[in-house]
Amino acid sequence: MNSVQITETKNTISVNETTNTVTITEGVAATVQIVVEGPQGPAPAGFIFDGSNKVNDSVVYYHSTSGTFKADATTTKLTLVNGGNF
Repeated sequence: MNSVQITETKNTISVNETTNTVTITEGVAATVQIVVEGPQGPAPAGFIFDGSNKVNDSVVYYHSTSGTFKADATTTKLTLVNGGNF
Protein backbone atom coordinates (compact mmCIF):
# COMPACT_ATOMS: atom_id res chain seq x y z
CA MET A 1 0.00 0.00 0.00
CA ASN A 2 1.37 3.42 -0.94
CA SER A 3 1.56 6.23 1.54
CA VAL A 4 1.22 9.86 0.40
CA GLN A 5 1.85 12.91 2.56
CA ILE A 6 0.80 16.34 1.32
CA THR A 7 2.05 19.51 2.96
CA GLU A 8 1.08 23.05 1.84
CA THR A 9 2.77 26.16 3.20
CA LYS A 10 2.57 29.52 1.40
CA ASN A 11 2.28 28.09 -2.14
CA THR A 12 4.78 25.30 -1.48
CA ILE A 13 3.45 21.81 -2.08
CA SER A 14 5.46 18.73 -1.15
CA VAL A 15 4.31 15.23 -1.97
CA ASN A 16 6.34 12.37 -0.53
CA GLU A 17 5.53 8.84 -1.59
CA THR A 18 7.34 5.76 -0.34
CA THR A 19 9.03 5.23 -3.74
CA ASN A 20 9.19 8.76 -5.24
CA THR A 21 9.46 12.34 -4.07
CA VAL A 22 7.81 15.25 -5.90
CA THR A 23 8.39 18.82 -4.70
CA ILE A 24 6.84 21.89 -6.34
CA THR A 25 7.60 25.43 -5.26
CA GLU A 26 5.83 28.21 -7.18
CA GLY A 27 4.40 31.64 -6.56
CA VAL A 28 0.99 30.51 -7.83
CA ALA A 29 -1.21 27.57 -6.99
CA ALA A 30 -0.19 24.29 -8.64
CA THR A 31 -1.93 20.95 -9.01
CA VAL A 32 -0.06 17.66 -8.67
CA GLN A 33 -1.76 14.43 -9.64
CA ILE A 34 -0.28 11.03 -8.89
CA VAL A 35 -1.91 8.23 -10.84
CA VAL A 36 -1.33 4.53 -10.54
CA GLU A 37 -2.72 2.47 -13.41
CA GLY A 38 -4.98 -0.30 -12.28
CA PRO A 39 -5.56 -3.70 -13.85
CA GLN A 40 -7.51 -3.93 -17.09
CA GLY A 41 -11.02 -5.21 -16.64
CA PRO A 42 -12.52 -8.08 -18.61
CA ALA A 43 -13.90 -7.49 -22.11
CA PRO A 44 -17.68 -7.12 -22.25
CA ALA A 45 -19.42 -10.45 -22.79
CA GLY A 46 -20.32 -11.04 -26.43
CA PHE A 47 -18.31 -8.10 -27.75
CA ILE A 48 -15.81 -9.31 -30.34
CA PHE A 49 -14.19 -6.47 -32.30
CA ASP A 50 -12.36 -6.85 -35.63
CA GLY A 51 -10.46 -3.69 -36.51
CA SER A 52 -7.88 -5.37 -38.73
CA ASN A 53 -9.21 -3.66 -41.90
CA LYS A 54 -9.98 -0.25 -40.42
CA VAL A 55 -9.54 2.83 -42.61
CA ASN A 56 -9.78 6.55 -41.97
CA ASP A 57 -13.31 7.51 -40.76
CA SER A 58 -14.47 3.88 -40.32
CA VAL A 59 -17.75 3.45 -38.47
CA VAL A 60 -18.14 0.44 -36.17
CA TYR A 61 -21.02 -1.86 -37.15
CA TYR A 62 -22.27 -5.34 -36.21
CA HIS A 63 -21.72 -8.10 -38.78
CA SER A 64 -24.21 -10.86 -37.93
CA THR A 65 -22.69 -13.52 -40.21
CA SER A 66 -19.37 -13.44 -38.37
CA GLY A 67 -20.87 -12.40 -35.03
CA THR A 68 -18.37 -9.56 -34.67
CA PHE A 69 -18.30 -5.81 -34.57
CA LYS A 70 -16.22 -4.45 -37.45
CA ALA A 71 -14.57 -1.24 -38.58
CA ASP A 72 -13.56 -1.31 -42.24
CA ALA A 73 -13.96 0.43 -45.61
CA THR A 74 -17.50 -0.96 -46.04
CA THR A 75 -19.04 1.56 -43.64
CA THR A 76 -17.40 4.98 -43.27
CA LYS A 77 -18.65 8.50 -42.65
CA LEU A 78 -18.52 9.07 -46.42
CA THR A 79 -20.62 6.00 -47.32
CA LEU A 80 -23.27 7.02 -44.78
CA VAL A 81 -23.48 10.60 -46.04
CA ASN A 82 -23.36 9.84 -49.79
CA GLY A 83 -26.39 7.60 -50.30
CA GLY A 84 -25.76 5.17 -47.48
CA ASN A 85 -28.44 2.91 -46.09
CA PHE A 86 -29.14 3.31 -42.41
